[in-house]
Amino acid sequence: MATQLSVVVSAKLGCTAAAAAAASAPSWNKGSRISGRKLISMRTTAMARRGLVSLRSPRFRVFCAAKPETVGKVMQIVQKQLALGDDVKLAPESKFTELGADSLDTVEIVMALEEEFKITVEEDNAQSITTIQEAADLIDKLVVGDSPPPA
Repeated sequence: MATQLSVVVSAKLGCTAAAAAAASAPSWNKGSRISGRKLISMRTTAMARRGLVSLRSPRFRVFCAAKPETVGKVMQIVQKQLALGDDVKLAPESKFTELGADSLDTVEIVMALEEEFKITVEEDNAQSITTIQEAADLIDKLVVGDSPPPA
């Protein structure tokens, strides 16, 4: 089977079938060669998948341009709701769970944000808020959506 597979791969890579058939049990690891041609690994192990970059990775997170005032107010509310000391440094990418919030704390944070900004956050949106930045972005979006159009 390995010889048949190497013949097919070799044919696709432009190698002669005889050269591939002559190769004894080729290694299918990344960077291995058959008749001078480099192969691409097709491994799907957990190790190979870890090398793929997730779009949810913090390196690729795209932040909307929430107003700095909004982000600051959200930080104050989160700090107050979670009873965090002044020594705790908050950042826009701070996750509520990393700050010690459970699901009830998150609901209380959303309720305090609704009260402060005089907005209503739908349940679907409330469940998607996990960071200070996400909360600020949602607030800015809702506040802009609620404001009347300029005359």
